[in-house]
Amino acid sequence: MNEYEASLVIKSGAELLSSASSDPRSEEGYAAVKANISEALERIAEALDNFESSSGAPSRSTGWVQDLHRVADDLAER
Repeated sequence: MNEYEASLVIKSGAELLSSASSDPRSEEGYAAVKANISEALERIAEALDNFESSSGAPSRSTGWVQDLHRVADDLAER
């Protein structure tokens, strides 16, 4: 799987999560959902940082990476 294919998986997962959250039972497993989203955001931040680092161009995403880590931490209530 390449970066583009992985980004499509992320987009698809976000769309599924959005539609699932409109279900009246959406609060079932809410703590686990927050933990999974937190972990996913940490991994997305890492991937974005790696992608920018390997591109050879100046990193434009440093702030985004930091923001993703902050949101992940808030979700995990660390």
